[in-house]
Amino acid sequence: MHAQLERDFDRFKRELPRDFPAHVRETYGIDLTARYLGERVPHPIGKGSGQLSLNPAQLEDDAAAGLAFSVLKTVIAEDETGARTMAAWAIHETKMKVERRTAGTGRAGWTVTWKGRGWDGSFGDYLGLVRAGRDLTRAGRLLVVPSVKYHLPRLTEPFRENEYRHTTAQLAGAWREPPLLVEQDFSPTLAGDTLADDRAQILRWLREVPAHIRAAAPIPVRVAVKLMNARFDDAFQVEMMEACRGADALVVFNRLFDPGQGVAYGGWDLSDRNLRVLDAMAPGVSPGLTGTGNVTSGRMILDYARHGCESVQLHTFFQLPLSEYPATHGSRPQRALHALVFHPQDGLIAGMLELESRGQIERQRGELGFLDLSAHAHRTD
Repeated sequence: MHAQLERDFDRFKRELPRDFPAHVRETYGIDLTARYLGERVPHPIGKGSGQLSLNPAQLEDDAAAGLAFSVLKTVIAEDETGARTMAAWAIHETKMKVERRTAGTGRAGWTVTWKGRGWDGSFGDYLGLVRAGRDLTRAGRLLVVPSVKYHLPRLTEPFRENEYRHTTAQLAGAWREPPLLVEQDFSPTLAGDTLADDRAQILRWLREVPAHIRAAAPIPVRVAVKLMNARFDDAFQVEMMEACRGADALVVFNRLFDPGQGVAYGGWDLSDRNLRVLDAMAPGVSPGLTGTGNVTSGRMILDYARHGCESVQLHTFFQLPLSEYPATHGSRPQRALHALVFHPQDGLIAGMLELESRGQIERQRGELGFLDLSAHAHRTD
């Protein structure tokens, strides 16, 4: 199988098979089926919310590349008059800068730096993007999920229910058929804001926001909460996860925030903390998990899976210089998939075959299953 993987890695440098999960299943006996927000997807690799998912052309490219899902740029909730309590997060993006970042351990990784925040166009334009994503989803080409930053009140303030109702109703109208899937974004810039100075305030948001979204939805809705890395210790990260029992899924965890530079960042510091917190999580405290943070190899995908994650979201790895990808042709998403899945040392296939050789996973009815990793994830009590 390793010799076959070497051959596939070399020949797919020019072009991935149109249905590479089927090829992986037939050739290696590995079922890459994964899950995001309760939806089964053909493999675990999706695109996180950001500058790479803000127009229909990008979604078409993602579908053509073979990504499993794509989360849209985060829109800021508004009421029927267009007023937005969280309008400070609708800031036009500056140019993104892809750069190396050295972790505290001395390990060099990648991060993308920019000063913008959420969707800064009109809500009507965003609904058009949602409809384009709906059509791709209905056609079975790409699961597309809108992302929203809803009102987050101070501890003594009420939630702005009119913003929840109007935004969710408009999204439901654009999506039409239930269930509506929504990702609530607790962005890393929120972690750097004075709003996030109060632990009790953060925990209130996490406990109550999913219920407010459900109450505002005219059709059945599933809610994923993308958790930020708060400026507190690991124990509080676990407490945040425990507070999210009302969510259908958690995306763990958004980028770290550098208060000195005023920017969010990734790299090895991010994945080290994320996996450390997931390892400390008590069994059964959370819904379906999706990992994010420094996902630059199939082995990192497996690290998240073995900590309970049913899929992963990437952003930075889709923006590296072309020279960093082993593939010689194709879009960045295609080149990323080639490396993440077929790399003969660090790819998803190689990692799963290695786990099998160590006796850490077993074939069921002749196949290794990606979802078996999260189902049997080790958690410390």
